[in-house]
Amino acid sequence: MTILSNAAAPATVGLIGECMVELQQHADGGMRQTFGGDTLNTAVYLSRLCRCDGVVVDYLTAVGDDALSQAMRARWREEGVGDGQVRIVADRLPGLYMIQTDAQGERTFLYWRGESAARYCFDGSGADELLAALGDYQMLYLSGISLAILTVEGRQRLLDALRQARARGTRIVFDNNYRARLWPDAAHARAHYAELLGMVDIALVTWEDDVAVFDFETPEQLFNYYADQGVGEVIVKRGARSCLLQTADGRAEVLAEPVEQVVDTTAAGDAFSAGYLAGRLQGCDPQQAARWGHRLAGAVIQHPGALIPLNAMPSMPVLR
Repeated sequence: MTILSNAAAPATVGLIGECMVELQQHADGGMRQTFGGDTLNTAVYLSRLCRCDGVVVDYLTAVGDDALSQAMRARWREEGVGDGQVRIVADRLPGLYMIQTDAQGERTFLYWRGESAARYCFDGSGADELLAALGDYQMLYLSGISLAILTVEGRQRLLDALRQARARGTRIVFDNNYRARLWPDAAHARAHYAELLGMVDIALVTWEDDVAVFDFETPEQLFNYYADQGVGEVIVKRGARSCLLQTADGRAEVLAEPVEQVVDTTAAGDAFSAGYLAGRLQGCDPQQAARWGHRLAGAVIQHPGALIPLNAMPSMPVLR
């Protein structure tokens, strides 16, 4: 069973967010520069997993007109991620972040993003074309970070456009990625999450993040809340532990695959989301799709940085 009603035509998926310049700090003090960002990571992995299956993956954001922004877009295209709906904000630059990892592979992030182009993606009349295009996609994916980085004006315009797109049949997927430093407080995040969840078809939820936003004490509370909001498919990600599912078929638990050596946990959750959606787009049921998510996340954390080499991509469990 696919998650889109018109399975005969190529699926069109738009991912909304911010791509940043990524600096990976090495033990000798050197730096490696690449690009990353939560929804961009998901877009790249989704494109890699679905490239042979007619799925069109676009990244929807704003960038500057500088050389780094141009190199960033060229990198997306190399990965099969379309940039035809990217807005150019001429007087802005990309955001930047640095990854520092400890001996256990756990990472610390340092960010420079306050004036990035993506923050102003949906502001002003220059955003009208991009906002109108949202309803042309069969599926739209965004995260808590996608919401948090926007201005007050841009965030509300995006929410209004998502509501209109869903009324036209677009399915909305939300990954709750919560970063406290991007919100005035948890109450602000909670209010905007709640507004969005009323439109969401699939929620990919990191347990610790929803605890921080909603003060849930048990998965039961989380599942009941999402059901009350009308979210039909909920996946709770719990790191190296099993993930939990709530769908029309009930609740289930899917074990994670063991990983011998964790090098860098950057983008593990983004990779899980990509694996899950790729599985669902290609006919997996939710439990099988969760296995795809676990498999990809397990491969990603065995390599440094957000995006692993193409030759490190794992084979996926066969469809059942």
